[in-house]
Amino acid sequence: MQQEPDFFHNLNQEMRDGRRWLERTVVLAYAAVAGLSVVAFTLLADAAFGFFERLYHWHGGWLVLLWMPALTAAAVWVTRRWAPGAGGSGIPQVIATLEPSVDTGLRRRFVSLWLSFAKIVLGSVGFAAGLSIGREGPSVQVAAGVMHSARHWLGPKSAINSHALLVAGGAAGIAAAFNAPLAGVVFAIEELSRKLESRSSGLIIAAIVLAGLMGVSVFGNLSYFGRIRVSQLGWHDLLPCLAVALSCGVLGGLFAKLMTLSLTSSTERLNRLKSRFPIRFAALLALLIAVIGLVTGGATFGAGSEAVKHMLQGEADVPEFYVTLKFIATWLSAWAGVPGGIFAPSLSIGAGVGNNVAQLAGVSDIAPALIAMGMAAFLAAVTQAPLTAFIIVMEMVDGHSLVLSLMASAMIASMVSRMIARPLYESLAQHMLHVARASLPKEPEAEAAVLQTKAAAPESPGEQADPDSAGRPR
Repeated sequence: MQQEPDFFHNLNQEMRDGRRWLERTVVLAYAAVAGLSVVAFTLLADAAFGFFERLYHWHGGWLVLLWMPALTAAAVWVTRRWAPGAGGSGIPQVIATLEPSVDTGLRRRFVSLWLSFAKIVLGSVGFAAGLSIGREGPSVQVAAGVMHSARHWLGPKSAINSHALLVAGGAAGIAAAFNAPLAGVVFAIEELSRKLESRSSGLIIAAIVLAGLMGVSVFGNLSYFGRIRVSQLGWHDLLPCLAVALSCGVLGGLFAKLMTLSLTSSTERLNRLKSRFPIRFAALLALLIAVIGLVTGGATFGAGSEAVKHMLQGEADVPEFYVTLKFIATWLSAWAGVPGGIFAPSLSIGAGVGNNVAQLAGVSDIAPALIAMGMAAFLAAVTQAPLTAFIIVMEMVDGHSLVLSLMASAMIASMVSRMIARPLYESLAQHMLHVARASLPKEPEAEAAVLQTKAAAPESPGEQADPDSAGRPR
């Protein structure tokens, strides 16, 4: 028969283990620093985009045709030269570090204090350039780099390993960026770790919540998009709701597929051009983004949060083809290689889908609900993480009355997306690991064995030596 726990004995054992309490204190202290780092990134990114908006509204906005390519090219050059691991979203980098086969040396290519600092600075430069990027994905890498550095203060026999710190840091980034601790916890389980180790799960959750509280302490306990008020959804609203979920599922799946092909394929002609002239390629993409922004009256610049707020308030002042053009601008921004995420732009694209369906169906009374469902559905389709998507949107709009609707739309969209594309972040993480391992110096013995094998291989009948290629066969 199982013995009942002895409270006083267990309390005495807990209090006697001073080393464990010291480690817990260290982890929670770093969680607070991680949350404050994300807060600093948020303030800097907002200030940078505010500067871009003032520049855009100065003399008709045509200056952005020069400003955006120049600043984007500079950001890509600095990223490639001094912080290559900081490029892109940041979530694939953290997922890559969680692979069991990744050692300490390889892990430092994806998360470190230096990369966290570079991500904050270069991500803010991307906002100053007016690119269609978000700060939530980069916040995951920023917080993970800060949290992982806590490992230096923990003993070799500590129950808190690198895996736990990286999961806690990545989820803390989501919690602090969205001001949504619950979303951070779900993100840790669904997207990063797939499970939490029982011996450290309580501490990980506490660290995530503490990091989220750093954002609350600065920005207040307010929903990002305010509190939406919608009439009760009925069965007669089923068709518009289903149209939003299915449309976002298809568009999100196509977006994920396009992103995967653009960022991982090395055989396409454009990607070969990007590899050969990365700075000029980024400048050209930025010029295209600038043209799109001018055509839309500036609606596609930045993360798109203001456009979402206007749609939720019934001020549908976005262009008719906002969804398509924001889709293209976000894809081109990610392809350019500047540090920046896709969470916030995905929310704005999904909101645009919901707004379009509401206008076509003539159901303005439930338009805010359809917009919120579109946000959850498109984000779920892109990330294929439906639980995280619907909880993020629920906390951002204070939409507890829409829990079932948001969950259903996210689940349907994610299911449709899985029929079209592979998981985006996992595909990018595997590609990054492949590239990083290929760039590692080979062992002398292994390299000699490869050369010996090539020398011993018989020449095929159709092969001829090419004197202009250093003896390599054509």
